[in-house]
Amino acid sequence: MSFDPGMLHNNGHTAYANGTGPGIRETGVVEKLLTSYGFIQCSERQARLFFHCSQYNGNLQELKIGDDVEFEVSSDRRTGKPIAVKLLKIKPEVLPEERISGQVVSAIPVHLDGKSAPGQVPTGSVCYERNGEVFYLTYTPDDVEGNIHLDTGDKVSFYMDTNKHTGAVSARNIQLVKKKQMRCQGVVCATKEAFGFIERADVVKEIFFHYSEFKGDLEALQAGDDVEFTIKDRNGKEVATDVRLLPQGTVIFEDISIEQFEGTVAKVIPKVSTKNQNDPLPGRISARIGFTDKELPFGEKDTKSKVTLLEGDHIQFNISTDRRDKLERATNIDILPDTFNFTKETREMDMLSAQRNHAVRIKKLPKGTVSFHTQSEQRFVGTVEKEIMSATAKNASPNKNKEKVPQESEEGVIAYEDCGVKLTVQYHTKDLEGGCHPQAGDKVEFSINEVKRTGQQSAVSIRVLNRNASNAKRLHGFVATLKDNFGFIETANHDQEIFFHYSEMCGDLDNLELGDTVEYTLSKGKGNKVSAEKVTKVAAVNGIGDDVSVTVMMGKVIRPLRSVDPSQTEYQGLIETSEEGGTKGQNYPFGIMGMANKADCLQKGELVKFQICTVTQTGQKMACNVVPQRRAMVECVKDQFGFITYEVGESKKLFFHVKEVQDGLELQTGDEVEFSVVLNQRTGKCSACNVRRVSEGPKPVVTPRPDRLVNRLKSITLDDASAPRLVIVRQPRGPDNSKGFNVERKTRQPGVID
Repeated sequence: MSFDPGMLHNNGHTAYANGTGPGIRETGVVEKLLTSYGFIQCSERQARLFFHCSQYNGNLQELKIGDDVEFEVSSDRRTGKPIAVKLLKIKPEVLPEERISGQVVSAIPVHLDGKSAPGQVPTGSVCYERNGEVFYLTYTPDDVEGNIHLDTGDKVSFYMDTNKHTGAVSARNIQLVKKKQMRCQGVVCATKEAFGFIERADVVKEIFFHYSEFKGDLEALQAGDDVEFTIKDRNGKEVATDVRLLPQGTVIFEDISIEQFEGTVAKVIPKVSTKNQNDPLPGRISARIGFTDKELPFGEKDTKSKVTLLEGDHIQFNISTDRRDKLERATNIDILPDTFNFTKETREMDMLSAQRNHAVRIKKLPKGTVSFHTQSEQRFVGTVEKEIMSATAKNASPNKNKEKVPQESEEGVIAYEDCGVKLTVQYHTKDLEGGCHPQAGDKVEFSINEVKRTGQQSAVSIRVLNRNASNAKRLHGFVATLKDNFGFIETANHDQEIFFHYSEMCGDLDNLELGDTVEYTLSKGKGNKVSAEKVTKVAAVNGIGDDVSVTVMMGKVIRPLRSVDPSQTEYQGLIETSEEGGTKGQNYPFGIMGMANKADCLQKGELVKFQICTVTQTGQKMACNVVPQRRAMVECVKDQFGFITYEVGESKKLFFHVKEVQDGLELQTGDEVEFSVVLNQRTGKCSACNVRRVSEGPKPVVTPRPDRLVNRLKSITLDDASAPRLVIVRQPRGPDNSKGFNVERKTRQPGVID
C-alpha cells in the first residue's frame, strides 16, 4: 500500500474514527512493528489502527512491540480508514515487583477439570492487605506455579500484573506458602503408655499422637475408636494434634460389594509367617469378574468360615475396595460345598494334642466350642465376703542379691445361696466385668465355672449390682470446671480437684453451673486414678468457710487456678498481699469458691481485692470474695464488638461484645472501663464481660477552617458577574442514550469550568 506522510497534516483530515473533534488523545499497545509502519491495539475500545513510523515522536530504535503509546486518530485521505498519528511513547505504571503475601479467597472449581464455557477460562481470587485495606485479585490455572491445586484459605505469595489491553490487575506466579489446616479422620490402631498411632482415612499411612493432644476422657480411649485430628510438622515429622473422638462407625476405609462372586484359590496363605513376609495380603484368588479374568489378594481376616483353604478350592466371596488407594481384595471368603463333595473329605472335632497322627484341613471352630470347663447358664446373686487385696510384699528385703520369689494374687470369696443352702465360691481379678473391683459387703451377680477334670468351682463374669452403703461414703464438693463431656469438683477442703464424667451426673446436666454444691462418691478406675461417681446437685452450703474478716485487703495473683493454667501441678491459686512501702506480704491460697464471680478468669499478675476466711474442716486461712481490679482503655469499637487494651496470655487485645456493656451505653475509643475476664472452655480464648464505663475518653476536636479560606469565602460575591460559574454543557447520557454519566474528555471553553 502506498502511503504519503504529507497527507496526515490536520489540513488533510476529513473524518474521525470516533466522531469526536481533533486533539483528543487515546492510548494503546504496539501490536505489530515493521520497517516503516505498524499497528496499534486500542486500550479503550475494540479497534486496531495503522500508523506510519514517521508519526512517532522519539527514537524509533527504542520502540518495541508491547510498548504503551499515546496518539491521535485521523483518517487516510485516500481510503477513509482511521489511522493513528502523533505517536508518543508513555511510561507504563510500574507495579511493585516484590512478592506479596496473601490468601486464597475463592479457589478454581475442581469439577470443571480446567475447562469452562467456550471462550472463558476458569478463575479464582486471592486477597492481600495493604495499609489496613483488603484488595482482591483474580488468577487462572496458568498463574499457579508447580501445577498444584489451591484451596480456599491457603496462604500464598504472588506478583501483580496489569493487562495492557484492559488495564485489569491480576495475580501471577502464585506460590503456595502454607496449606490450610484441615481436619483429618482415622481410627486408633495402637495405644502405648503415653502415646498412640492413628490409621489415617485419607492415605494408607499411620500417624503418631501424644496423649496430651487428646481432647476428652483418656481413660475411655482404646484401639478401634474413630477420631478426627489436625496434622502438624514437629521436628520434620508429621504428628496428629487436637485429637477428638467421633461417633463409632464414622470412619469407613473400604466399600464392600453387595454382589457375590465365585472363584478358585490360586495361592494359599503360608502356614508359618517369616520375618521377611511384608505382604499383609499373601493369598490369591482367581476369578472372572464381568468379562475379565482377575487375580485378587486376600489375608487371614478375609476368610469367613475359618476353614483351612487349599489351592484349587472353589469359593465364593465379596470384593472390598479401599477408598484411599482403590486397592481391591477378596473378603468374606466362604468355601463352597461342592469342594468337599469332590474331595470326599470327612471332618472330626477334637483338641490339638501331640500324637502320631497329624491333622490336616483344620477348621477353626467358634471360641468355646471345645473347652475343659463348663459354665452355668444360671446367674447367681451373692455378697462379697472377702475382697481381693493387691499382691505386694509388706516388707521388702534390703538385700539386693536375694532371689525374688514371684507372688500370686490372692483370691476373693463370695457368699451366696442355692436352693436355700448357704455356699461360698472363690473369684479372681481376671473374672471381673467392667474393671470395677468389688469391696467387702458389695452385692454382685455372677456365673459359676467348673473344671471338668477336678470339679473345682469359681465365680466368673462378676458384675457389681449395689455398693455397700458403709463403703460408699458420700462427699461434698463444688463444681470448679466444666468441659465438653467432663468436669472437675473442688473438694470441701478447697485444696484439690476431682475428675468426673457427665455420664456420672444424676439429674439435669443443663442446670449445672460453676460453684454449684454437689454430692459424690469416690472410686478408682484404670491405673488407680481417683474419680467421682454418682454426682448429685444438692442445696447450696457455705463454700467459703467461717469467720470471714471484715477487712478488705489488696493483693496480686502470683499463681492462678489450674483451670486457667493446666501446666501447673497445684490446684489452688495464690494471692500475695500488698504491704506499705511495696514490700511483699503474706500469701493466701484461693479456690473456685473464693472468687466473687465463679466464671472470672484470674490471670497471673492481676491486682485483686479480697477478704480472709477460715476453712471449717482444716482451719486453713484462705482468700475469699476475690474481686479483680481491672481498668483499661477501649481501643476500638466496631458494629457489635470491640477490643480493650488488656493483655491476656499471648494476646494484647481483649475481645468484648456490646451486649456485655452494662446500662446499654455506647462505648467510644479512649473510654476507660472495668470488666471481668471469662475463659471459653471450648476454644480456650478469653473475652471480657460485665463491661462498665468508668470515665469517658477525650472527644475529637473539630479543626477550624484556616483563615485564608475564611477570608476567601468572605470576599466571594455571588452576584458578581466575574465570579466563577458552573454551566451545564449537556445533560449526562449513557452509551445507550439513557440517563447516566459517560467518562470522556471535554474540550475546555473560555469561561466554562469542567
